[in-house]
Amino acid sequence: MVEQRVEPARKAAQVLHKKLQGCLQSQLGLEAEKRMKKLPLMLLSISMAESLKDFDAESSIRRVLEMCCFMEKMLASMLADFEMKVEKDVLEPLNKLSEEDLPEILKNKKQFAKLTTDWHNARIKSQTSTAPQAKQDGLREEVEEAWRKLENIKDQYSADLYHFATKEDHYANYFIRLLELQAEHHRNSHEFLEKNIRELKENHSQKGLLVDASKQKVYGEPLLAHLTESNTDIATPIQECIHMLLRTGMREEGLFRLAAAASVVKKLKKCLDQGTVDYSEFNVDPHAVAGALKCYLRELPEPLMTFDLYNDWFKAAAEKEVSEKLEQFRVLLKKLPPENYNNLRCTWSSSSPFCLSSRL
Repeated sequence: MVEQRVEPARKAAQVLHKKLQGCLQSQLGLEAEKRMKKLPLMLLSISMAESLKDFDAESSIRRVLEMCCFMEKMLASMLADFEMKVEKDVLEPLNKLSEEDLPEILKNKKQFAKLTTDWHNARIKSQTSTAPQAKQDGLREEVEEAWRKLENIKDQYSADLYHFATKEDHYANYFIRLLELQAEHHRNSHEFLEKNIRELKENHSQKGLLVDASKQKVYGEPLLAHLTESNTDIATPIQECIHMLLRTGMREEGLFRLAAAASVVKKLKKCLDQGTVDYSEFNVDPHAVAGALKCYLRELPEPLMTFDLYNDWFKAAAEKEVSEKLEQFRVLLKKLPPENYNNLRCTWSSSSPFCLSSRL
């Protein structure tokens, strides 16, 4: 019975591997970011981003398109991750099963049938021979050699069938894994869409998307007041945004130069004000994270480098001699208040990897 399942299993693995591969929208073998860029959902997101540029800032169509652009990009990222998991957990095992494991068993089956026939023919030839004794001795040796070969392949083939029988449940789990991945992907996509569509409708009905809270807790607040209230040395937007950028923005071109969707930046600012940041939601859009960081620095009542030292910074920057310029910078840094120095140092030291890995 087990022997009869091998060929159907190989055929099923081969056909379903091909059909499943045809269901995927991205190219096999690519990393998630490159997959995402080629997905139709990502192309739709890019088209939305290009279309909204023609609307004025107060247009409700523009505001909705900005949020839709972000959501389609997020869906593309989720789809790329899903297809990578399908390739690794289902397609690759099915391909190995249909092209390597089962063909080897079928090859041994064919060899077993051939050697069985060879042994029968040798035995009949030996039994019916009327040749001289020496010739008959040679025929008996041929029978014995054919039997040894048959025993060897029989042992190998039996071991193959036993291995297949013990692994059959494992092979069946490939298809269960596919369903699990599909369920997980559709569940995550559904939850993401429900959450954001609900928020989109609520804000759109108020004729304004993602309106900031009337009293901000972080943005626009004096640095020292925020640090004292939150009992921390580094401002929340600086700490959170740098954390997200180091994870997802290292290879992003124009990270601090290219603008992100205004509605997404506003949403992230609101989350930072409320202290409730969903990393999975914003990690997909490093430009929005960089935009939120820039907004925080711009909206500080006093810049990190302080108004008092404003002219001194420009004077130091204009110094032509590099060593003298660096020395003046060191002197000015020592004049900064501790909270300003710590946050400036965090911002610039954390930005160094981006300077090295991308064109800012």
